[in-house]
Order: sequence, then C-alpha cells, then structure tokens
Amino acid sequence: MSTEKQDKPLAITISSILNAFSEPMIALDSSYQVLAANRSYMTLYPSGKVSDIAGKKCHELSHGYSVPCDQMGENCPLSAVLADHGAHRVTHVHQSPTGPHVVEVELWPGVDPVSQEVFYLEKIHPSPLDSRSASHEGLVGHSPMFLQMLSLIHKVASKNTLVFLEGETGTGKELVAHAIHQFSPRREKPFVTVDCSGLTETLIESELFGHEKGAFTGAQGKKIGLVEAARGGTLFLDEVGELPLSMQVKLLRLLETNIFRRVGGVDPIKADIRLISATHRNLRRMVEEGGFRKDLFYRLNIFPIRLPALRDRKGDIPLLIESVMKRFSDHPVLIDEDARSLLLGHSYPGNIRELRNILERALILSDGETITPDHLPDLQESLPEISSWEESKQLLSLREAEGRYLDWVLSRSEEPLSDLALKLGVSPRTLYRKMDKKRKRGSHRV
Repeated sequence: MSTEKQDKPLAITISSILNAFSEPMIALDSSYQVLAANRSYMTLYPSGKVSDIAGKKCHELSHGYSVPCDQMGENCPLSAVLADHGAHRVTHVHQSPTGPHVVEVELWPGVDPVSQEVFYLEKIHPSPLDSRSASHEGLVGHSPMFLQMLSLIHKVASKNTLVFLEGETGTGKELVAHAIHQFSPRREKPFVTVDCSGLTETLIESELFGHEKGAFTGAQGKKIGLVEAARGGTLFLDEVGELPLSMQVKLLRLLETNIFRRVGGVDPIKADIRLISATHRNLRRMVEEGGFRKDLFYRLNIFPIRLPALRDRKGDIPLLIESVMKRFSDHPVLIDEDARSLLLGHSYPGNIRELRNILERALILSDGETITPDHLPDLQESLPEISSWEESKQLLSLREAEGRYLDWVLSRSEEPLSDLALKLGVSPRTLYRKMDKKRKRGSHRV
C-alpha cells in the first residue's frame, strides 16, 4: 500500500499486535524499514517516540550500519526470512542507551488481516550470555566469529545433546562448557570437570568410575567416581584427546549404554550425565593416525563448537582488556598509548588466558597506577636469534629446531611448567614428554 490513508490502518493493526508482547518488538517491511515498535522496545532501545524511528532502517537503529547486517559479515534474519519465508533466530549485538548488548533476534513473517499485506515481526530476547549482564569470565566479545559461537551455545544449551568443544589452549573451553551447563535444565545439579591430561593411565579409570574397597593396592575404602559425582548434572572432559586407547573403549561403552561399574565392582550403575568434551588437538588427524578411536570420535562429535583463537577476533581485545581490568582492580587503571599498542599488537598464542595473565602481572607491577610498556615485559621480549643459523646456511631438522627453541624458552622462564605449557599451546603432559625425550637424547636445560 502506498497512500497515507492506506498506511494508517496497517500501522494501527501492527501496533496492536506488537503491544500484546512484553518483549521488545518491531515490525519491518521487506526493504528493512521500521513500520512500528512496541512500548518495551522504546523503553530498552532507542529513546524518543515511535514516530522518531518509523521509516528508519533496522540495521541503522540496532547496529549503526548503513547496509544490511549480512553485508557487514553478520547473520541477517530478515534476509533469511525473505529467502525462505520461514522463521529465523540469530545472535546479534544491539546498540542501546546503556551500550551494546548481545541479544537473540527472532524474526518471522506476518500478514495484515485487512489488507493482506505482508510485514515482518522482530522479537528481541535478552541473552543470558550478554557480557554486560552475565558473570561468565572470558565470554566477552562482539566479533562475528565470537557471536557465531554464542549462537551455537544458545541453540544447544537447553538440549541434552553431547557437545564437543574445539579450540586452542586458553580460548575458554571450560568457561563455555560451564555456560552451557548454567543455561540447561541440569543447572541445579553438579558441574564436574575432569582434566584428562592431568591423570595417569593407571588412575583415570578409578577417577572416572570410582572403585570398591580392595580393588587394588591402596584402595582402603569405596570411592565415588566423577561420573557418579556428576549425577543429574554435566561432566566436562577437558583434553579428551589425551585419553589412552584403553580408556576410550570404556568411555564409548558408557556413552552407548549409560551404564558403568566401579573398578573392582560387579554391580552395574546407571549414569545420568550430560557430557561435554573438549580438546585443543586435531582429533580427526589422531583418528587417521590411530591415536583416537573413530567410533568414539563420531559419538562425541554430535554438536561441535569451534572456539576462535584470540588472534582471529582481535577486535574483541579492547573489550577483554576492559573486562579483565575490572575483575582484577577495584578502581580504574589507565593504560598508556604505547602499552595499549603492545597489547593490541600481540598475537597471543596463549589466547585469553595469556591476556589475563599479562594484565594481572601488569597491574601488580604498576601498583595499580598507569600501565606502561615497562609493566609488559612478556610483550617486549624478542624471539631467539637465528641469524647464526642463517649465516651457517645449515638446515636444521625440525626436531633439532624444536629442541633449540625449547632450550631457549626453558632458560628464560621461571614459571611452573604447567603454566609454561599453556603459553606454548600444548598440554602439560605433552611438554613433560618432550622434555623427557630431550633428556634421553642427552639434551639439557640451559
């Protein structure tokens, strides 16, 4: 309809529909123009009157974009609805008087009963994962890759589906697992974490399934395992790629039957857990090389979520810096321009964990005053000199190059090896193994 006389009845009809909902809602036409908004939307989002926003583009109001969201690298629910005429729901960052908020946007087509004209209803659901309202340490960001991850968390949290988290060390896999648990029907029950890299092959079965008295030397009483301790809740298996093959068989049996037995026991016990597993390793390659069971991989990999490395979401670094600083300091601390340049330019092989450690150390060194480059020694150290290798024109084997780099790192680090392993992007178990191989080959720590 093109005339003002025809438009008014449609606007009145849409307004009555929108105001029947308590959630913030707007109505759009196919050209992304806002036709109407309900009272809740006007309270939480743009200030002023409905007439002030009618006729404006939705992407202009919610994002400040001059073009639709999908042209800026984000999901656009209206584009999707126009393509298939169905309902769509996406994760977005919406601007508001209090700043940007992560929200879930749901959009579907509607038809005016009088004019039969099609319009589109957009409902905004506040996200429990919004960094301004949630307390999930590290789940902070607005970048497209981060929002894609949040969208998957929203979709799967309410289900009982197995979730498989993939990502480099320090990307926040345990934080994501805990967020999934908190927004699931199991939230009132335990969330139990198992670090598979920190358990020896002889102990891991007892840790997971428990044991009966006398099951082995030292078993002086019955012990409840972590699977049993997580009854009704969520069991998070971190670094599942470190599980020995013998234990992979038992885990597969647990997932297929929901039954387990304590070590030394004969009575079957019913398991009641939701399993979330995580790894920084390439399990697909491990399957090809025989280091991980194919059947277990496909059983775990029902709903994979990839956690982006910090270098792939550098636009989120300022937000993360702000979040970490608020967490570790009870008063505002300035970061000078040179220090900020160092923080923004670093590649962060240790990801969010590395950024947090750097900032915590800087706050201590600065005595809670302005942070300068002098308070960021880790970002000013150069890599080992390799000019002598180049001048000799001698090729090094990868094993020798890795060995020399490991010597250099160990000679300059006073950190616990478990912390150092995180910065190197490997598990502590892997670092110990590499050091042991060097020792057996006659290498030494400089």
